[in-house]
Amino acid sequence: MLDLEHITKQLSSKLESYKREYNPFVTGEVLECNDDVIFASGLSSVCYGELLKIKSCYAMVLNLESEKVGAVVLNNAEEICAGDTVFATGHVLDVGVSDDILGRVVNPLGTPIDNLGEIVADKYQKLEADAPQIVHRAAVNEPLETGIISIDSMIPIGKGQRELIIGDRQTGKTAIAIDAILNQKGKDVICVYVAIGQKASSTTKILQTFRNFGALSYTTIVSASADQAASMQYLAPYTGCAIAEYFMHRGKDVLIVYDDLTKHAVAYRTLTLLLKRPSGREAYPGDIFYTHSRLLERAAKLNDAHGGGSMTALPIIETQMGDISAYIPTNVISITDGQIFLETELFRAGIRPAINVGLSVSRVGGAAQHSAMKKISGKLRLELANYRELVVFSQFTSDLDFETKKTLDHGLMLTQGLTQKQYQPQNYEKQIVFLHLLINNIFDDISPYKINATLQNFYEYLKDTHSSAIDNIMENKVLNLNTINIIKNAAEKFKAL
Repeated sequence: MLDLEHITKQLSSKLESYKREYNPFVTGEVLECNDDVIFASGLSSVCYGELLKIKSCYAMVLNLESEKVGAVVLNNAEEICAGDTVFATGHVLDVGVSDDILGRVVNPLGTPIDNLGEIVADKYQKLEADAPQIVHRAAVNEPLETGIISIDSMIPIGKGQRELIIGDRQTGKTAIAIDAILNQKGKDVICVYVAIGQKASSTTKILQTFRNFGALSYTTIVSASADQAASMQYLAPYTGCAIAEYFMHRGKDVLIVYDDLTKHAVAYRTLTLLLKRPSGREAYPGDIFYTHSRLLERAAKLNDAHGGGSMTALPIIETQMGDISAYIPTNVISITDGQIFLETELFRAGIRPAINVGLSVSRVGGAAQHSAMKKISGKLRLELANYRELVVFSQFTSDLDFETKKTLDHGLMLTQGLTQKQYQPQNYEKQIVFLHLLINNIFDDISPYKINATLQNFYEYLKDTHSSAIDNIMENKVLNLNTINIIKNAAEKFKAL
């Protein structure tokens, strides 16, 4: 009978003692070079992901075959010709990281592209790394506030969570991610924004936004623009993740945005087709799920024994005609801890952010909310869902009873009250005051289309006359009876003005 425990110990011992010897004289020859992909012979000892050097160019091995290897060229592909000598380096791709990388724009190789000089590296972080083990992780129970009321109240995001932002083109996906980054100002959260296949002008605009709102000091941008090779677009999210891991393992909280993984999947499909791998559904390779899962699984909340840092991931996926059942969307939905679904019809109706409450979910839920938010937003989702159903029903009849009309009016007030302009993230205490007023019908006698201005004006009035109530919410994260009475009395006086 096999002794599995003995075999496991023997294998573990062999693996621990194994050390690959690098032979600097291993060379090969380029057999073929087309569209940033090369095939080379004579490199039977190289590993997956190893760097190869050809003249002044570098390539990364992605195919290991019996007679040859396939690699994607990372720079100066036009210099390579068939017959060139290929040198194995014995190294895998890494990126130089340090505190100096904050406030900078780098390419997927970690090279600065913002004309602000070189970045002095404290450490070199591998682009590919194992996700933290389960025993090294802690429960996700601390909120990462986005400053967007509808998200923080109904679809809360916790530090260490992976929350997908999904929707059609031009529905405000990037806007949500940018507002979430802007809201981390002064909260000791490091941010990494990864632009994959975006126009260079769009990335420049985002950079200027971060600079204007003071967010650049704690943010790094990794850019692989649409005019760059597919290999660079493929590497970009792994580079961003490596930078985020550097800070996470030092006990920092990190927010990373992948904008977007649809273009990343397309770039990887391009590479694999050029490498002549067999294709599957929608011509994607069979390991496309693993490509994204091994990236997103690296987001985690570490326990105190391993530094207590966290990496929160906000991947973005673009759908076609709202089809969330397509191949890439379903893959990433199954990997992440929830999704924020943006709907084109809501966006066109002026409801921003255009979040479909019915299809959006956070699998962490109330565990990542403070007491006051959890208490006050409990019935918000139900009321909005009920309102959406009644809106559809009311289209078929004009004879509505009083209670139905009242529910419709209140639902419209909630919908308008939760709309929010871009670049205006709201702090925690302001969200609590707004939600309390909306849910308890305190301003239901005001036009729904004036509710946003009214809420802002009332908050300023409350801050001037009863600042202690706001301070109590901010410090204790609770909404006690005394604070509720203060808000109620202040609202009555405000309406009498």
